[in-house]
Amino acid sequence: MKHANLTGGLPKPNAGVWKEAVKDCLPITTGIIPFGLTCGIMGRTAGFSIFEITFMSMTVFAGASQFIAIAMIGSGITGWWTVVFTTFMVNLRHLLMGASLSPYLLKLSKPLQYLLAFGIVDESYALTMDRIERKGYDPNYQLGISALIYIVWNISTCLGAYFYNVIPNPLEWGIDFALPATFLVLLIPRLADRTSITIFLVSALSAVLGALYLPGKWYIILAATTAAIVGGFMEGGSKDES
Repeated sequence: MKHANLTGGLPKPNAGVWKEAVKDCLPITTGIIPFGLTCGIMGRTAGFSIFEITFMSMTVFAGASQFIAIAMIGSGITGWWTVVFTTFMVNLRHLLMGASLSPYLLKLSKPLQYLLAFGIVDESYALTMDRIERKGYDPNYQLGISALIYIVWNISTCLGAYFYNVIPNPLEWGIDFALPATFLVLLIPRLADRTSITIFLVSALSAVLGALYLPGKWYIILAATTAAIVGGFMEGGSKDES
C-alpha cells in the first residue's frame, strides 16, 4: 500500500487530502458541538474554572472520559486513582481502535505515531477506516480529521464554560441525537456484505445484552471484543476459501 511521503517525521503536506478531510469531517461537527458545550457547562457547574475545563479538553481529548471525570469530581470523589481507573475502563475501546490502525501507524515515524494515536476518537477512527477502504491510508487524512475535531471540541468546550450562565444544557434541546445519527450515517454504507451485516448484528446484540446485565460501560468492551472475534473468524474463513 502506498503511503504519503514523510518530511521531518510529519507527512508531506497534501492540500487535496486535507480538503477531503475537512469536507468529510464538517458534517460530524454538528454532533460534536453540543457535547463540547455541555462539557464546558458541566465543568463550570462542578466548580472548574474556564481554564481548567478547557485545559482538560486539550490534554484528555476524550468526551466520555471527561464527562465521567467531571461528574465524579463534582460529586466529591477526589482520589485521582479512582478517577483515572474509571475513565480508563470507559475508554478501553481505544485500545481496539489503535490496534486496528497499527499496521498503518507503525510504518510512520514515532512522533507522528504518538500524535495520530492521541487524535484517535470515535469519529476520527470511523472516517479514517472508511477512507482506507475507499482510497487507502494517508496520514494527511487522519491528521486533518483529528485536527479539525480537536479544534471544534476545544472551542466548543471553552464557549460552554464561558457562557455557562446563559446557555442552557444543549442536551435538553434533544441535540444529543445528532451524534448517534452521525454514527449511523457512517455505519450504514459499510453494511455492504454478509460479513459486515453479521458483525453488526452480533455487536448490537452484545451491546444490548451487556447494557442490561453488566455494570458500568463494560457493554462497550463486550460488543467490540465480540465483533472483533466474529469478524476475525469470518474474514479468516473467507480468505481460506479463496
